[in-house]
Amino acid sequence: MKEDEPTNQTKISKPFVNILAILSILGFTSIISHTLLNTDISQYIETLWLTILGLGFIIESHPLQIFSSIKNRFQERNFTATTTFIIGLLAIIAGVLSLPQINIQSPGFLAIKGIMSIIAIIFIIIQTWILKQKPLST
Repeated sequence: MKEDEPTNQTKISKPFVNILAILSILGFTSIISHTLLNTDISQYIETLWLTILGLGFIIESHPLQIFSSIKNRFQERNFTATTTFIIGLLAIIAGVLSLPQINIQSPGFLAIKGIMSIIAIIFIIIQTWILKQKPLST
């Protein structure tokens, strides 16, 4: 690699990968509880899933950096981080409203949960297969 070439390569976010691992464990827990224990905890798993996904999006957006950088200038990076932060907030709100005690089942709300799932799948694909870790310099 030449000296004058920029090394701004996006690297995998380890906290977000950990969040995705927790989501996988929750999915398997739901399947195991339903098949082996004949207990349906899917509503609680869905609530946890959306809440943890929202926290992952919020962690990924680096909210403290967003708030400090927006004061100075609004740039493209701020826009993506702000969008990720808003998606995270929506996922947490959807998780809270998915609690069995509240249990909102309107078509619009179900669409929001579906969109959150699709966005999560896209993030999983990007984080897992597209982004490469930054090579270590020697």
